Amino acid sequence: MPFYTERKIRLKYQKPKGTADVLPDTSRLWDYVETKSRQIFDRYRFGEIRVPMFESYDLYARSSGDTSDIVTKEMYDFHDKGDRHMALRPEGTAGVVRAFVENKLYGPEYPKPYRVYYMGPMFRYERPQSGRQREFHQIGVEAFGSESPLLDTEVIQLGVDLLHAVGVHDLRLAINTLGDPATRDAYHQALVDYFAPHRAELSEDSQIRLEKNPLRILDSKDPRDKVFVKDAPSILDYLTPAAQNHFAAVKTALDGLNIDYTVDPTMVRGLDYYNHTIFEIMTSSPAFGNKELTVLAGGRYDGLVEQFGGPATPGVGFGIGLERLILLVQQAQQLPPAPDLNVYIVSLNDQAGEEALRLAHAIRNAGFTVDMDFMARKAKGQFKTANRENAQLVITLGEDELANQVASIKQMATGKQQQVPFNTVENNFQSIYQHLVEEGEQE
Repeated sequence: MPFYTERKIRLKYQKPKGTADVLPDTSRLWDYVETKSRQIFDRYRFGEIRVPMFESYDLYARSSGDTSDIVTKEMYDFHDKGDRHMALRPEGTAGVVRAFVENKLYGPEYPKPYRVYYMGPMFRYERPQSGRQREFHQIGVEAFGSESPLLDTEVIQLGVDLLHAVGVHDLRLAINTLGDPATRDAYHQALVDYFAPHRAELSEDSQIRLEKNPLRILDSKDPRDKVFVKDAPSILDYLTPAAQNHFAAVKTALDGLNIDYTVDPTMVRGLDYYNHTIFEIMTSSPAFGNKELTVLAGGRYDGLVEQFGGPATPGVGFGIGLERLILLVQQAQQLPPAPDLNVYIVSLNDQAGEEALRLAHAIRNAGFTVDMDFMARKAKGQFKTANRENAQLVITLGEDELANQVASIKQMATGKQQQVPFNTVENNFQSIYQHLVEEGEQE
């Protein structure tokens, strides 16, 4: 009869709903995606910016718009000990624009356009779903200082290149324009005229939006609203000549880059600060049940810097949901290889363990990966571990090795073994490794 009985462990603490633990195997994939992204950003001359994870509630409320879902439903907000109304950041652009203004990055000493990217956690109090938790992560870019439609196109091209770099293909790009202020004014009135006779049949949210921002009704997922949205006026019929020219130039530039796209006149994006070009890149994947989902989205926001107290400065950017991107990379089996274990050190006694620690440090300083035993296992168990981890070389340290100050090094692929003085291992391991591994490859 066993001296113990099995019982279900009752966890005292669990992670909050809508959060996730990123364990080492998965974290390696995150690092791969982030590293590939940084390589692409470097090519496009974007520099990294890091802004606080919480800011004044008003910063997000003002930039997102008081009819946006972020403000009405999803903000993770709180009052701090000084009774200041704060919020965990729900998206990246507002904080970056605030930093752009506060640090006077619009000054003549800075290059134009001023290009930055960010990576980090965001927070929204919404129902957790596939690829979107309450704590989620985004990669995003912002470019300030140019009104050129060519910059819109370059930012889109950057997004496509980034997705391709991490192995995500079969993309569908949808674009639209929200025009300039004159376009928005004319279209606003057209939507009010269209939706007002159906006010009582709209959802409660859309009844409020009809008063404050009828454009947001077009983004509604409520079936009651969709009945009317499908026949709503198109913004493309209300573009001013300047807005038409800007959008035409974006499409021409996309054609020149051989980037396929569709124009979706019902797309409005979920935040109020957008104008002119907006875009979404979508893909379908078994990771999402073969349902098409947006993986990257963004657009132009020419009035936001001025709204935050800076000079009139145009901007354009996009954001990527990192969790969704990770699922796509996993599905595409675009997995980075685990780093090789170059050396495993087997210790046969306590004194040998101390020497192993010293040699391991010297070998790591030479640029190699090393592991050793910390569980007081017998030699057989240590060799099993070395085999399981596919160690290229195994160094054995016992009484004889310590007495003679030599390391017994075995090339695992061939079984060949030789003894090397400790000081040679410490000072010239690079040449030892190359000689042993090349010898093994020749056999």
